[in-house]
Amino acid sequence: MNLNPTAPLSSPIYDNPIPGREFILSLFGKMKKNLNREQIAHALELKNAEQKEALRRRLRAMERDGQLMFSQHKGYQVIDQALLVSGVITLHADGFGFVNYSASEKDLFIAKNQLAHVFEGDIVQILQEAASHKRSNNKLIKIIEHKTTHLAGILKRQGTDYVLVADNTKCPQKVQVAQCQLANTSVGQYVNTKITQYPTFRHVTQVQITEVLGQPHSAGMETKLALRRHGVADSWSKDLLAQASSLGNEVTEQDKLARVDYRLFPFVTIDGEDAKDFDDAVYCERTEQGNWRLLVAIADVSHYVKPNDVLDIEVQQRATSIYCPGQVVPMLPEALSNGLCSLNPHEDRLVLVCDMTINQDGQMTQANFTEGLIHSHARLTYTQAHAVIAKPSSSSAKQLAELNADVSPLIKNLHYLYLDLSAARKLRGAIDFDTQELKLNLNKNQKITSIEPIERNDAHRMIEEFMLCANVCTAQFLDKHQIPGLFRVHAGPQQKKLQTLRTLLAEKRLQLGGGDKPTPADYNKLLNNISQRSDASVIRTLLLRSQSQAEYSANNQGHFGLAYDAYAHFTSPIRRYADLVTHRAIRAKIQAKQQNGLQRAISFLNVFANKASSVSKLAKKAYPYNLESIETLSLHCSAQSRKANDISREVESALKCSYMEKYLGDTFTATISGVSSAGFFVELDCTGVEGLVPVSNFSQGEFVFNAAKQQWSNSKQKFTIGERVNVTLKSIDLRQRKMSFSLASLTFH
Repeated sequence: MNLNPTAPLSSPIYDNPIPGREFILSLFGKMKKNLNREQIAHALELKNAEQKEALRRRLRAMERDGQLMFSQHKGYQVIDQALLVSGVITLHADGFGFVNYSASEKDLFIAKNQLAHVFEGDIVQILQEAASHKRSNNKLIKIIEHKTTHLAGILKRQGTDYVLVADNTKCPQKVQVAQCQLANTSVGQYVNTKITQYPTFRHVTQVQITEVLGQPHSAGMETKLALRRHGVADSWSKDLLAQASSLGNEVTEQDKLARVDYRLFPFVTIDGEDAKDFDDAVYCERTEQGNWRLLVAIADVSHYVKPNDVLDIEVQQRATSIYCPGQVVPMLPEALSNGLCSLNPHEDRLVLVCDMTINQDGQMTQANFTEGLIHSHARLTYTQAHAVIAKPSSSSAKQLAELNADVSPLIKNLHYLYLDLSAARKLRGAIDFDTQELKLNLNKNQKITSIEPIERNDAHRMIEEFMLCANVCTAQFLDKHQIPGLFRVHAGPQQKKLQTLRTLLAEKRLQLGGGDKPTPADYNKLLNNISQRSDASVIRTLLLRSQSQAEYSANNQGHFGLAYDAYAHFTSPIRRYADLVTHRAIRAKIQAKQQNGLQRAISFLNVFANKASSVSKLAKKAYPYNLESIETLSLHCSAQSRKANDISREVESALKCSYMEKYLGDTFTATISGVSSAGFFVELDCTGVEGLVPVSNFSQGEFVFNAAKQQWSNSKQKFTIGERVNVTLKSIDLRQRKMSFSLASLTFH
């Protein structure tokens, strides 16, 4: 940014030139006080109106560029440039905000009265106050860049004007909608709009309608709004759809050449009943030495989506599929995600295969990667696979055996292998939270009809364990060949979270071992000790909250929760861009290994060979990434993954609020799941629905909040995490996706 601090007296920029910025700044140093405009004009000996107007413009420019700060009561003052920082602002529904400007420093609090023109995610410049001052004294200097470009909300009419009531409660500004035919016919409906003018002290936010979303309670509205709230596209351009379709519906004979042919191996896919895209297929067998041979075949998306082509640019931007109740927003066009790349039954498909040898102790002793060709023999559900494992005499298991004689023996072998791997997992010390997930059953209008727990069985667990094996091999491959790649890392618990956790556990007469550095085994020991407690679910949640978030990184830092020294994502390239990048690394290395014209069919990578002596040199066309670009990708993929999770949670919350409207006034048994200065949060036993019991809805009497113990109490009652309570649903805020309860009665343990 060119601040022009030394603009000369005779600067041709102004019709009535005045002293430059540097000279104006020097006045403050000489006079040692704040100055108003009249005082500055007097000091500069400006006489006529034109010169004073030029001064006004220059002072405003110096404000804009962070050199001066103005207050009606104090006038202008020089800004200490060392205290200026820039960062991304996060707004709270109550109007205040926090600016993230450093990975190592606390976010800066910004008071509500400074944020009238700021949108969520804007990049802003802040003047920090000294540490001894109150946090509300941090001052917003300017908005560097607006990041919000569109707003969705309900269109309303006010007199002759149209206004938008934004769906995002973090948007308090008045939003004026441009007159158009769509506005005339869409009053009362949700619309999406493009911002044409951002708010200033003179103008309100102005937008124009780009899309009519529909009536407030129409099918899928919760998902439409969440996607637009986060600026996520749920459609594809015609050009991208055409490019995906041009790849065809079947694997060409040319593409099958130079591939290891696994089509006679009875690979199967095992997924949920509702799955439509199939990333992975599995096969295993006993070797003559009594070991296991496990083959995990993963869809070879990298064969079709090339680095930096038009489709890849869009896929990279999306970085992940988004899974909402009743709808998936795919990372790839459907022609690829559900078609050519999906490992559909009885169709030839290109894959990357991780071929592993696992001994009877569940330890991996060898692993290779190959470019392969498979023909899935069956598409199984977890329920079907579990029937073969646990209920071999059931009609479901018998029917499966009749349809395909190879499948039942394979599933039994897969389960035997899983038992060996499970024993090794326990010895390794991976944390086993095994939290209860809920399924939202939807009707044809995509509204909840019922909520029920998801029953996990050994079929779920064995597929997860096989995917972990392949992902670990992938991380070892990246590490061994010193290829700049995306590791999936998970740091141990931070000290602040750990201290909070220990305080809460102490209240329940529980202890987490390991001192300042607990291990996954310490977590598992505590999880085993609480398994029979009535508040076990809440304690598991506390332990989970104490963990750091997993993220992508160019640096291998290990995975604390899984107790792995190295971990990466390989098994889901249809829905995760990080996996696709890793596939490109593997294939580029395979192709680089070709020597003397040998076919790639016999060119494989042995993961457990001696460590490479130098960084692998891969063809830039096949793998155009260096450490810097991988670091950028790691940040992007991590952010997009978090965004996808936020969208899914917001849709679930909106659907649950709508579902619970018919239960207003009803009383439920619940468990206190969290405590804050606003009250305490409860989770209903019957549905897992969550809401707040605000302090104002407590029983009569004065209550004191103890932040360290996460507890509200008085001389007669105590509300803390894990306590059972009876609550009555009092109100639902559909716009904020929140429920409020009142206390009915309390049961003490």
